[in-house]
Amino acid sequence: MKLRYQFRLYPSAPQKRELAAAFGCARVVWNDALRARKDAYDQGLPRLSAALLSKRFISEAKNTPERSWLGKVSAVVLQQSLRDLETAYANFFASKNGTRKGPKMGPPKFKKKASRQSVRFTTNARFKITHDGRLRLPKVGDVEVRWSRELPSAPSSVTVIKDASGRYFASFVVEAEGKSLPELDLDETETGIDLGLSTYAVLRGRKISSPKFFRRQEKKLKRAQRKLSRARKGSNNRHKAKLAVAKIHARIADQRRDFIEQESTRITRESQAVYLEDLNVKGMGSRRGKRAKSVHDQSLSRFARTLEAKCARYGRGFAKVSRWFPSTQMCSSCASIEGPKGRAGLHVRRWTCSCGATHDRDENAELNIRRVGRSIVAEGRPDT
Repeated sequence: MKLRYQFRLYPSAPQKRELAAAFGCARVVWNDALRARKDAYDQGLPRLSAALLSKRFISEAKNTPERSWLGKVSAVVLQQSLRDLETAYANFFASKNGTRKGPKMGPPKFKKKASRQSVRFTTNARFKITHDGRLRLPKVGDVEVRWSRELPSAPSSVTVIKDASGRYFASFVVEAEGKSLPELDLDETETGIDLGLSTYAVLRGRKISSPKFFRRQEKKLKRAQRKLSRARKGSNNRHKAKLAVAKIHARIADQRRDFIEQESTRITRESQAVYLEDLNVKGMGSRRGKRAKSVHDQSLSRFARTLEAKCARYGRGFAKVSRWFPSTQMCSSCASIEGPKGRAGLHVRRWTCSCGATHDRDENAELNIRRVGRSIVAEGRPDT
């Protein structure tokens, strides 16, 4: 399986200028090719092939006065920009035809100079990791890398990323074998997971409290945003204020990502099978107000994707339970649906069924999810 390993880069000032040129050139090639494809479509002409786009907007463009500076960056970076455009169009058409799962994809858009930029180098670019641990990039030089672990195999590509806070990262794509963890007793370690807001997740025998990373930084973020709004546009103070806001957002994102990685790893190690509630997170976060803000702060979709990927990698069972399954309202003792319903029911944390059983709202939901998840796996049904 293919995995990504990301490490922090520390380019020098000249190297930052070379990377900025690569970011800009890749963006220009994307926009030129996209404009040509749109014009051909509007005029009823055949679709322009990738080879023709490469010849027109890379090879021939380098010999023109308007685009001669394209020759100052690696040609592989420009070719990868065109490949990304082809992939974007393929995803758009697949989504339009209904052959692509997930939310609907729109057509590719023109790129502007944004806070986050990236370029990709493949093995054709002959990038390499030097003996002293630096990343050698064509026409950029040897860039310092902060290694936190070793790569399991030789990387097939590396993407250099500059985020909104001005940090640089190298994201390597490597081929790695799946590592099966020691098998555990299924009846003792399988768990359902009830995701929520007041409590991040309820598992079998324990609860994960909501970290609320955004909420903790909200006051600090408001002060930084207020300072940004008062700064004059185009001034150095506005640039500094904008960078300060981006750094706060980056810190929140890093904390959230680390939390999800640690918790998903712990669950994978402790559980032989995991059954997860399939929430409509996008719908939950579409409304305005404190509830929607909390939904985005939890990042439940990322948690679900990360957990599913780790279960597949380490040989753990995994199943998703339909979002329409009444896990909270169903009594885990008699299976009658008498639990709290609607928005008013969100504040009811304990309830008593007509059969006499008293339930903790979240623990009852976890047990119901565990049971139906087990049946999904036993019957070989697809995730619902």
